[in-house]
Amino acid sequence: MEPVTLTSERLLLRPLGPQDIDAVYEGAQDPAVQRWTTVPSPYTREDAETFAGKIAPEAWTAGTEYCFAIFPKGGGPLLGLMGVMVRGKGAAEIGFWTVAEHRGHGYTTEALLCLARWAFTELGTDRLEWRAEVGNAGSRKVAEKAGFTVEGTLRGAMPNKGTRRDSWVGALLPSDLGLPSALPYLPAQS
Repeated sequence: MEPVTLTSERLLLRPLGPQDIDAVYEGAQDPAVQRWTTVPSPYTREDAETFAGKIAPEAWTAGTEYCFAIFPKGGGPLLGLMGVMVRGKGAAEIGFWTVAEHRGHGYTTEALLCLARWAFTELGTDRLEWRAEVGNAGSRKVAEKAGFTVEGTLRGAMPNKGTRRDSWVGALLPSDLGLPSALPYLPAQS
């Protein structure tokens, strides 16, 4: 798929690339980003160069992951990163982090909804999963505000920095956003 730029009411989401190395390096210095995500810790400039300059663009080309840098629509600093990782036919996982000084303004929820709509309408995703290490209340709050249903806790499902950690898992379906699905959804009967 050719790289695309997405917009929402306040935001511009564009493919992460080499032009973002400095901003990614600075944003990932936040102890919370290093604690709650799988980015390396400590996070070096070489990590940013490898991820923003090589891994993210190559994954986009391969169609395995679509990583977006999030900015204010009218211009401004990096607000965060968000990616959709393809997990199989019709299934994808979404992950994100937000630059510390830009948390609490609804940017990540707005970006998440924008990217979810894109995944459902352009990638053919029928189930979008969110996962976060148990205790990452900020990530869970964003997912729930965006309409994800938290489905439970997966024991030892998140390898992170040399340990297996429990993770919350939630899902968003196209119908949650009023969109059609490629396959009909038949909920379990009680």
